Amino acid sequence: MRVDLHQNLIASDAAVEAATLVESCVHCGLCSSVCPTYEVLENELDSPRGRIYLIREALQGGEVTAKTRAHLDNCLNCKACETACPSGVQYGHLIDLGQQVINEQQVRPFWPRMSRVAIRTLLSSRPVLKTVALVGWALKPYLPTNLRSKVPVRPSPATWVTPRHARKVLSLSGCVQPVFTPGHDAALSLLLDRFGVSLIKASDGGCCGALSQHLDAPEAARAAMRRNIDAWWPHIERGVEAILSSSTGCGAQLMDYGHLLRDDKDYALKAARVSALVRDPGEFINAMWDKNPLVLSPLAEGEERLAFHVPCSLRNSLRAKAQVEKVLRRAGYKLTPVKEEHMCCGSAGAYSLLQPDRSEELLSRKLKHLVQGNPTQVVSANVGCIMHLQKSSPLDVGHWLELIARRLPSQETSHA
Repeated sequence: MRVDLHQNLIASDAAVEAATLVESCVHCGLCSSVCPTYEVLENELDSPRGRIYLIREALQGGEVTAKTRAHLDNCLNCKACETACPSGVQYGHLIDLGQQVINEQQVRPFWPRMSRVAIRTLLSSRPVLKTVALVGWALKPYLPTNLRSKVPVRPSPATWVTPRHARKVLSLSGCVQPVFTPGHDAALSLLLDRFGVSLIKASDGGCCGALSQHLDAPEAARAAMRRNIDAWWPHIERGVEAILSSSTGCGAQLMDYGHLLRDDKDYALKAARVSALVRDPGEFINAMWDKNPLVLSPLAEGEERLAFHVPCSLRNSLRAKAQVEKVLRRAGYKLTPVKEEHMCCGSAGAYSLLQPDRSEELLSRKLKHLVQGNPTQVVSANVGCIMHLQKSSPLDVGHWLELIARRLPSQETSHA
């Protein structure tokens, strides 16, 4: 798909890169078969191919309208299209660049722009988010029912296992997860401890940068990446084996550090090293389980029937769906069939806040398929998906790491 870049955009790095990505598209349309928004909206311009046409038009100097922006905003950035594309189009990068080029040509209207600033400020800053959460939990009993249901359940305190092993891996400090689901990382630290590996959290780190990356703030995203790299680098120099995130959305962003900072003369090599160290917890645990099977308490009758909601980030970015499923089967679970497994649940970072109606439609569709196999519970691997599913699920929804960690026999020693 040839792009004749408009002369006014030749100096824009984002436009030049976007043009290269657009030209890798052969407009075959196979991406439409797996695109959730095309499935729901049945509009060619809400398919990956349609959005690529819109981005190409903008790159060539065509008029950018509110409809152009709306079709790009409808994208979930789930990257399902990347798994179906025979040409290897990096659509996830392209949609971000397309938004950036359009914003350079036409500033987003004031209130939509401010809503994105507010979401970034709230969700990517742990101190701000914790303050808001404390207020929400205090007021929850007095809120109307429709608002009360939107306040997440206050989590129980969670404690990491004290690092004590020579083998070490790094973890992202994060932003949303430590406030609302601290048990996810605590469970990961406990499981790794039983394999003789310590999970280290660098206190100076924070948000992975994904929220800013996808909400019109690429420079803020890069600042977050640099902050995390600075916090991790002393540990990396001391030889940590891997970088793990119990939230697959964050893990996908970490894996992209090398690409996103490739032109940063001070951080390019460090960012590439970070990306090379990123592993999904399922992949890492399987490698250790091969040599030292985990001892777990037996399952009660019926408990083995499990529905696994596969986050888009796990399937399409980390490509580690099979690894988590292997761990669950090793732990004795029978995974019930889930139709339309490729369809996004509608969480998609900040999508559920910016596009609530469409997000709820996708959520209802996902939950219907998750419960059809009569599981006793649902597990996932991403904090956003889990909190989104919990709002309406008739079954308990949790993280697969916590599910397995609860079955570890109580003991003070770990397998070396």
